[in-house]
Amino acid sequence: METYNQNLKFFIVDDDRFCTTVYEQYLKNNHYENITSFSNGEECLEELYQKPDIIFLDHNMEDLNGFEVLKKIKRYDPNIYVIMVSAQENIDTAVNALKYGAFDYLVKDARVCEKMIETVEKILKIKEEMSHSKLKGFRKFFSILF
Repeated sequence: METYNQNLKFFIVDDDRFCTTVYEQYLKNNHYENITSFSNGEECLEELYQKPDIIFLDHNMEDLNGFEVLKKIKRYDPNIYVIMVSAQENIDTAVNALKYGAFDYLVKDARVCEKMIETVEKILKIKEEMSHSKLKGFRKFFSILF
């Protein structure tokens, strides 16, 4: 599991510089090193060619709101895990975030950083499961051939 951490590429998108700094530091304290921060959605969208695995996306930003950015990310690459982060604990916002393809919706509260790490761990489990099931599929495929 540890070796996979270093391979994960994170984008943090938030127009609040304080938030991005806190998130970045917390991720680094948990041995995630490959992190790029953006202060708006446009910058993030221009850099999607870097193929981030996980994007923490603020819902309420000045230029493009989080939903617009989320939709464009998902159109670009549906396999990127996007976690919407919002100051509002609003059920409609949460439901819409998931409807538009967010993996999770986190509220900016005292535990937001811990919740980010918990979500990353869930994603790592999913990625691990997927790679195991792919291997099983390959093995099955090859056992048929040979």
